[in-house]
Amino acid sequence: MMRTSTTSLLRAGLRATRTTTTVPRAAASTHAISNPTLANIEKRWEGMPQTEQAELWMSLRDRMKENWAELTLQEKKAAYWIAFGAHGPRAAPPPDEGRKVALYTALGVFASFVIFASMRSFAGPAPSTMTREYQEASNEFLKNQRAEPLTGIGAEGYSGKGMVQSPPKH
Repeated sequence: MMRTSTTSLLRAGLRATRTTTTVPRAAASTHAISNPTLANIEKRWEGMPQTEQAELWMSLRDRMKENWAELTLQEKKAAYWIAFGAHGPRAAPPPDEGRKVALYTALGVFASFVIFASMRSFAGPAPSTMTREYQEASNEFLKNQRAEPLTGIGAEGYSGKGMVQSPPKH
């Protein structure tokens, strides 16, 4: 019995709060944003503080929740530019960016060449396995061992170079 009376009281209380509670609307969304606030927004946006940018965007967002026919032309242009304009990640690259990329790439290639050339100048002679005679001897050894008998050097009628990759010694 206690349970049914508590449930019915809760239901009655919910019905009462539903009928008396109204949802307040934000005051910013009911009137147009002033033209001086929106004037020249394309040039001022990057220089505005983050908080001011956020406030302006929120007020425009609230205005756009209403009927769009009530938006002023300035509000429509500002909302479009803030959402899709050339700022932040969509900003145009600096005018000398291509030259900088080419310069840094050339410097990187030049530095790589200097490192390669200095390492080669301090390197010892080529190993003995890089001579043509050694590589031809390796071919004969592989043929005698019948290495890769189906398609490789041990196959009948093989006409490839095998292990030879160095030019003949002069």
